[in-house]
Amino acid sequence: MVDYASLSEELAQRREAHLYRSRQVLQSPQGVEINIEGRQLLNFCSNDYLGLANHPKLIAAFCQAANEYGVGSGAAHLITGHSEHHHRLEEELAAFTQRPRALLFSTGYMANLGVVSALAGQGDAVFEDRLNHASLLDAGLLSRARLQRFTHLDSDDLQSKLSQSKAKQKLIVSDGIFSMDGDMADAAGLAKAASEHNAWLMIDDAHGLGVLGQSGGGTLEEYQLGVDEVPILMGTFGKAFGTFGAFVAGEEALIETLIQQARSYIYTTALPPAVAAATREALKLIQTEGWRREHLQALITQFRQGAKQRGLSLMASNSAIQPLMIGDSERAVTLSESLKAAGLLISAIRPPTVPQDTARLRITLSANHQPEHVERLLDALAKTVNS
Repeated sequence: MVDYASLSEELAQRREAHLYRSRQVLQSPQGVEINIEGRQLLNFCSNDYLGLANHPKLIAAFCQAANEYGVGSGAAHLITGHSEHHHRLEEELAAFTQRPRALLFSTGYMANLGVVSALAGQGDAVFEDRLNHASLLDAGLLSRARLQRFTHLDSDDLQSKLSQSKAKQKLIVSDGIFSMDGDMADAAGLAKAASEHNAWLMIDDAHGLGVLGQSGGGTLEEYQLGVDEVPILMGTFGKAFGTFGAFVAGEEALIETLIQQARSYIYTTALPPAVAAATREALKLIQTEGWRREHLQALITQFRQGAKQRGLSLMASNSAIQPLMIGDSERAVTLSESLKAAGLLISAIRPPTVPQDTARLRITLSANHQPEHVERLLDALAKTVNS
């Protein structure tokens, strides 16, 4: 007989440790103000960094494509699921990232699993920043290569591990912007290490693409690194693009290898064509409406300066992700609930998403926020956290 009692006991232990996770039912479009289970809340925990998730142009493009192509894609890309919108989006993403080719994946998780497993296996080694996203760590573990984690943002530690490695093939993998800390990878240092040790370098820029750089090119544009320095770029659409899905961009041989060997690409249904159409519209806005990035950066500066004035100790981040370290999981949950009672939605992030004793309030800003929203946030944090 199935042992549900042990599962129930584990769940009870999770509750007691203040690590239990619960879903909240959204009853409105994504935005600065959202309705959660009948309550109107000011939203500071969305990844909709440029405020495009409910943009009328994206909605119109989605609806038009749904009328033309229907809802489901109906098959994998290699069967009959690869529509013209998918194909055009890949071409436009290649041009945007200044790379020869791009390839769509159904999710960022699947993109990361597909790339790492296609390029690394038994006898190889994968080197990852210790604070990489779970999908990257899982990809390294599932690849059957030897996974080695280097100290966060420490290119010297990476160099040391690379020097000692006897692996046939080496793959370095890092987030561009770290999703729970908000800090930026030392992409230049990683590229230098990769060049010196004849290793592949992959940057997952889910939280940087569209947000950073003059044209929205992300972390690599900030560092002025191209395909020669960073052969593998992964980006997602569920953050700054405001839609859903992911892509990998690189040289022709890389993309063709992924088409042939990435199991998470081959054996899954393609994104709905309407999602690809909406993403094409988002890509246009990212490139033509630079004011969104400028406004977002102004809000980040306002928030960090205001936090300093109020004695709030933020983590070192200049991105849209602004974590406030709390430490204790119970206190993080209590503060999140107090802020919600005051009309602000801010997530308490706890282990195992972050290391033990580093629970935090993960505050995220959007180009749709206004200065008065940030002031309200600062006042509420000062009242709640400093009390």
